[in-house]
Amino acid sequence: MDIKLINIGFGNIVSGNRVIAIVSPESAPIKRIITDARDRGQLIDATYGRRTRAVIVADSGHVILSAIQPETVANRFMSHKETQDDAH
Repeated sequence: MDIKLINIGFGNIVSGNRVIAIVSPESAPIKRIITDARDRGQLIDATYGRRTRAVIVADSGHVILSAIQPETVANRFMSHKETQDDAH
């Protein structure tokens, strides 16, 4: 299995193999997910003090906050996947 590393902004990298969802932080249910992760000690804030624009949910239950748009994260994820597919 290839490890997919995805840049989520400011030099921060997540394992693409562990990502379940990349969502916008605007809705009440997502805000609840963020609060619950903070309470469990599974929130990773990679925004560097900037506004949260994307919430990344990992299969481990960790929730990662990013300051870049969900579409940008998804595009990086997809372009990395295409690069991997081309290599095989």
